[in-house]
Formats: sequence, C-alpha cells, structure tokens
Amino acid sequence: MGPAPAAGIAVRPGESASLRFEAARRDYTAALALAERTGARLAWIPRRAGERGGVEAGALPTLLPGARPVEDPKARTDVATVWGVSSVPDEPGRCVTQMLRAAADGTLSGLVVGGVEVTDLPEPELARQALDRVFVVSLEIRQSEVTEAADVVLPVAPPHERGGTFWNWEGRERPFGQALTTYALPEHRVINMLAQQMGTELGTGTLAEIHAEIEQFDPWDGERIVAPEVEAGSPVSVNAGEALLASWRMLLDAGRCQDGEEYLAATAKRAIARMSPATAQAAGVQVGEQVRISTDHGSVVLPVVLTDMPDHVVWVPTNSAGELTTLGVTAGAVVRVAKEVSA
Repeated sequence: MGPAPAAGIAVRPGESASLRFEAARRDYTAALALAERTGARLAWIPRRAGERGGVEAGALPTLLPGARPVEDPKARTDVATVWGVSSVPDEPGRCVTQMLRAAADGTLSGLVVGGVEVTDLPEPELARQALDRVFVVSLEIRQSEVTEAADVVLPVAPPHERGGTFWNWEGRERPFGQALTTYALPEHRVINMLAQQMGTELGTGTLAEIHAEIEQFDPWDGERIVAPEVEAGSPVSVNAGEALLASWRMLLDAGRCQDGEEYLAATAKRAIARMSPATAQAAGVQVGEQVRISTDHGSVVLPVVLTDMPDHVVWVPTNSAGELTTLGVTAGAVVRVAKEVSA
C-alpha cells in the first residue's frame, strides 16, 4: 500500500509540462512519482478550455473515446460497436509533434488545422516546414500564419455563433447555447462535410448526433493505461553566463483573443525578466538595467526585476512580446544571459 492521501495537497502540472513531447514524458513521470511518494492527488490543468474535451473524445494517440486504451481489446470492441464498424485499429496514432514531423519529411501529404497558431506549437519552425510541404486546409475565424500558408481556408463560426460544450479541467461539462444566429458553419459540420466528400460518414452533422454518440459510451471500467516510466536524465548543467529558462503566460499578453481590443491590450503588464540577486550579479546587471536573453535562434532584451527565486534561473513571460517564439525554445531550456550594453 502507498502512503495515505495528503489532505488538501495536489500536484497540478500545467501547460509548460506538456509542451514538448519527449520532455512531457519525463515531467509527468516525475509528477506521478512525487504524487505517489507523498500521497498527494494529481491533476492536469490545460491551458485551453477544449483540451480536456479533446482527451475525452479520444484525441490523444493512445486513447479512444472515454479514456479507453487503444491497446485494450474490450475498449476497441466498445468503440467499434458505437461507431458501427467491424473493428478499430490497435495501433496508437501520432501526437502533434509526430504529425508535423511526418508532414515535414513527406510521410503525410496533407494537414487539417483548426484554431491553432504556429506559435502555440512546441516546435514552431518544424510547424512552418510542415505547412510549406503539404496541402493545408485551415478552419479559422481570423487571419493567422496558418491561413497564410493554407491552400484552402474555411471560415467557421466563433463560439457565440454556435452551441457546444466545454469540459473543464475537473471533467465537468459546461454546455453553452448559440447567442447569435448567422450563416457561419461550426467546425463539426465542416469536418463532417469534408468527410462525406471523401466517402466517410462521421456522424457529426448536428450537435444532437454528437451528444447521442457520446451518451452511448458508458464510463470506462477496464484497465487504465500504465503510466510510462521515463528516465529523468542527467541534471541540467548551467555554465557561467547561462541560466535555466522559466516562463508562464500572463493574463493579458499578445494572445489572439485580444485582436481588435487595443485598449484592453494596453492594460497588460510590461514584459520583464525576473532573476535572483545572485543570478543578476553573475550576469552583471542591476535592477532597472536591461538584460539580453539569447539562444542560437534569437534574443530578447528586457528590464531586470530582482525576485526571491532559485539561482541560475531567469523568468520571462511566455508571450507578452513573443519572447519564447523569438528565443525558439520553451521553459526548461538553457539560455544565455548578459547585460545589454547601450550603443
């Protein structure tokens, strides 16, 4: 038996722990080990409202709808029965990074991209290579880097012009109705029509059809996927003039949901770099001075704010001014830090 549950304590990984495919496996292995060692509960808090719903619908490569493991014969039988097919493949699918790699190397010849920015992805440069290589269909409500690269752009209805349901991070359903009546088509209808043109019936033509299918799936009572055990690897080595990058998103930043809201966007906090006094001293910078944070991909220059935090770490906002996109890395990477000398 493991330790007794730690009352009121939970380990809650967020967006940063799931950005990179290989690193995510290590991060979640460590989070699971911590929860088992302390008796704490483990919960995942995704960034976007639809991500938990995607998991429930079977969007992860190793899962079928309702968190059914794709490798479990009973799970596949359940799904085949609901879908009205003879069998369901037992091979896991591809994660986003694997899809992009397959598109970039020519294994895949096309991509359907819906509501995703290139800079949302763990490897933006890989995404750009993939979009340039294959036939791209974009489902969008606004112009983006994806629509610029797309061969076909299909405008879809924003949330207030359609109905639907969000699953929050706790697994609670949050349905919402259509607020405005327009002729714009929701994604589920567009995808259904595309599938029909390709000779496949998805059964997502209406919300009623989608809800009816979901209701056919009883809660999964079989075996769960065994958590992978991934080696933690060697400790990160930080040399002189370097620091470990930490980051998270501010409530107001350069996010696309502020398009057209210039006054709201103007209330966002300024972008800064946070570091401990020892880290700042090693970099030769003081409060209010500028520090250049750089990688082989690019660099950003930000004012320094001293903070009570671990040494050899520098924190920058994820997207207040495109910081991580410019650096070409995600949280956990080693970056160079140095005082910015004015010309």
